[in-house]
Amino acid sequence: MMRRPSPWRCAALIPVAALSTCAVGPNFHTPAAPTETAYTPQPIATAGSDQRFVPGAKVEGKWWTQFHSPQLDALIERALAANSDLAAAQAALKVARETWLAQRGILVPQIDAGATTSRSKSSQFLAPVPNETVFDYSLQTAQLNVGYTLDLFGGNRRQVEQARAQYEAQRYQTEAARFTLCNNVAAAAFQEASLRQQVAAQQRIVAIEEEVLGVMRRQLSDGQIAGADVLTQEAALAQALAALPPLRKALTQQQDLLAYLTGRSPGDGPIEGVNLAELTLPRDLPLSLPAELVRQRPDVRAAEENLHAASAAVGVAIAARLPNITLTASAGGSSSNWSSLLSGANSFWTVGAGVAQPIFAGGSLLHKERAARAGYQQAQAQYRSAVLTAFQNVADTLHALQLDADALSATRAARDSAEASLTVTRRQYAQGQVAFLTVLTAEQNLRQAEQALVQAEAARFADTAALFQALGGGWWN
Repeated sequence: MMRRPSPWRCAALIPVAALSTCAVGPNFHTPAAPTETAYTPQPIATAGSDQRFVPGAKVEGKWWTQFHSPQLDALIERALAANSDLAAAQAALKVARETWLAQRGILVPQIDAGATTSRSKSSQFLAPVPNETVFDYSLQTAQLNVGYTLDLFGGNRRQVEQARAQYEAQRYQTEAARFTLCNNVAAAAFQEASLRQQVAAQQRIVAIEEEVLGVMRRQLSDGQIAGADVLTQEAALAQALAALPPLRKALTQQQDLLAYLTGRSPGDGPIEGVNLAELTLPRDLPLSLPAELVRQRPDVRAAEENLHAASAAVGVAIAARLPNITLTASAGGSSSNWSSLLSGANSFWTVGAGVAQPIFAGGSLLHKERAARAGYQQAQAQYRSAVLTAFQNVADTLHALQLDADALSATRAARDSAEASLTVTRRQYAQGQVAFLTVLTAEQNLRQAEQALVQAEAARFADTAALFQALGGGWWN
């Protein structure tokens, strides 16, 4: 006598059948490494006498510590712990991960258990319940149901592949948000420090202009100068005063920005900023090769994973146009009381299979496939754009650092000259060789040179930090 197959044995064969199938659509391959070997037409080896580029050097994970500023370290660590945008990105990463893990459930059989109980009364004109001679009866039923869609053409696996790629893309986007935050905090801190010094220098310039005006008014009353000279100085004082509000406005905005980046409200009080004079300029700057850069930049890696997801979406769309095979099985028991529910006489089971083939859907499935292929082409263009943007960022920072060194050298020389001029002028004034106005003019020139110098210093610190960001921020370390 032939033994009847068990539904559980049939269910156990389902994954085996699925593994023997193929997946339609393109198989994703990592894009080829770029062939470029440099970022600029002419190689840049140094950025002034105190900075040099080291090809292939390691990008530190905490690159900001190379500035040796405890204040900067504290600002960035606070931002990493309290910034709302970064927290939102991290939550989005959790969403993407759980979505991917949930999608994996489509690859295994779905098993449901159920139990019902009922009390019924049949009409006496009808036959009584089978195996019973009563018209009032109870019915208890318990069963397990197993369902599985055979992934014959890999559509389900492509969906899981797509969800995994979307999760990886979000992971890289989160890393990009993290190192962008670090760079933004550093840039804001450098700019805030520069503006504080610029405001102080401008206040000194205003004080000098006021002092000059007082001297000239006394000279006017003594008949030594004309009234037009006083009016000219009054205009100069007005210009110096007019330069203060924009600087103070920029300073308060940078302070508010630092508060926001570090998860604080501007009303929570001032934040301890950095002092440009106490910062250490990193001497040896890493410079990754273009082939390494595309693996280091999280925005490029995110674009690559988006391309991967778009590739999987093509397979999903193709599989949707092919036959769909569903396997089902159920087993359980039904009885008038719970005690005999699982007896052999009261058990039942079923095994079934079904196939469905889309025939006509108004062209929607065809156009969805074409849309998926166009989406893949779009993702390819976006990936290439991300690579070129990365190259542009590195090239921009290399040029900026080189020009920053030239600007800093020129402004430092101008400051030194103005300082030397003030020293000579004061000596001449002490000897009665020049008027006091000449001393004030020399000091005014020095304060203006100091303003230009702190701007150049802040720009060089900010562009140094921008290079670390352009190289990927060292997140992999």
